[in-house]
Amino acid sequence: MTSTDETLIARLGDGDPAALAELMNKHGPALMRFATHFLRSASDADEVLQDVFLRAERAIRRGTRPERLNAWLFRITVNRCRSRRRRWWPFVSGPAADRAIERATTSPTDASLAWREEIEVALAALSAPLREAFLLKHVQGLEYQEMTAMTGASVPALKMRVARACEQLRGRLKEVRE
Repeated sequence: MTSTDETLIARLGDGDPAALAELMNKHGPALMRFATHFLRSASDADEVLQDVFLRAERAIRRGTRPERLNAWLFRITVNRCRSRRRRWWPFVSGPAADRAIERATTSPTDASLAWREEIEVALAALSAPLREAFLLKHVQGLEYQEMTAMTGASVPALKMRVARACEQLRGRLKEVRE
């Protein structure tokens, strides 16, 4: 853990309200990317992150001192996304949900926007465990040991999920390109 994280945890534990804002600014963007991809809805991801940071703040004020803050926050985020998906997943679908994920580009062309949409559709077609493993590995760039700590799945299981996700994505996207 970085000294900045240690300082933030100490300040948050002491009741400093500015520390929560700093924590959110530092770790929020990566957590938001994951939650938005996983839930396929920016508004649902935003609600999940609000819950994540409130839970983290309460835990730290009660004395929890995570050794690796980023991994701990990701674990909370993964669990909250799983819980939300179980409750709301049947209602989060369709073209509006597929386009909910915004990508920062300088000047997207119609072709690149269409291709991004196809990628989102292909990601959405993956089962939740495969999508989760793929996003953690290839979007968040985490190592398998970190993923294990967050998901509770073994390294071999995660490697298999990532491999299957890649295989399914290649197959779906190949069909689109042909």
